[in-house]
Amino acid sequence: MTSLFTRIKDTISADLHGIMDKKEAGNPITALNHYLRQSERETEKVRLLVERQHRLKEEFGREYSEAADMAEKRLHQKNVAEQAGEEEYAEFAAREWEEYSQRASRLEKAQQDAEFQLENLEKQYENMKHRLKDMRVRQMELMGRENVARASYQMSKVTSESGERSLSRFGDMELYIENLEKRVNRDYHKRTFDAKLAEIEQKLIEQAENEKR
Repeated sequence: MTSLFTRIKDTISADLHGIMDKKEAGNPITALNHYLRQSERETEKVRLLVERQHRLKEEFGREYSEAADMAEKRLHQKNVAEQAGEEEYAEFAAREWEEYSQRASRLEKAQQDAEFQLENLEKQYENMKHRLKDMRVRQMELMGRENVARASYQMSKVTSESGERSLSRFGDMELYIENLEKRVNRDYHKRTFDAKLAEIEQKLIEQAENEKR
């Protein structure tokens, strides 16, 4: 449990922005995705611990209530047995009352400890969720910066060329498009011509068959 809390503390206390500033010289998106996945796994572990601690606290509470009720019942029975002069019953009830009283004290302390630990876990969990949100925002920021950098790089490749070369490139592109349009139109007309002739031929065949009849 100590090592887990230490790991949690290290995770949530890390200076995210400082880490990422060092990593941005390499591949910031990859580095951030790694930290994000790691933090998501740690946060999920804490969430499960919080749920388990809730159940433990409730279980301690039920056990304490049962023990306290039985201690009160045995104390009442001890008093009744003493008043009736039933020493054997009174001794048994007294031993039972002591057992239940001690158990109730232990369970009460365990419940208090569990509640204190639960409060700490919930604080850690909320802190880690905020860290995850910060990292996701950071991820979007870096992705936006990466997109802008890539777009700027692509534009600079075009605009850095000489004017004549740029015009030549766009001229070649226009010529290619014109040739493509001509080929598409030619293929279209050819297919239309073939289809039309096939239709005429079919009509002639049908007409000849009708004349034979």
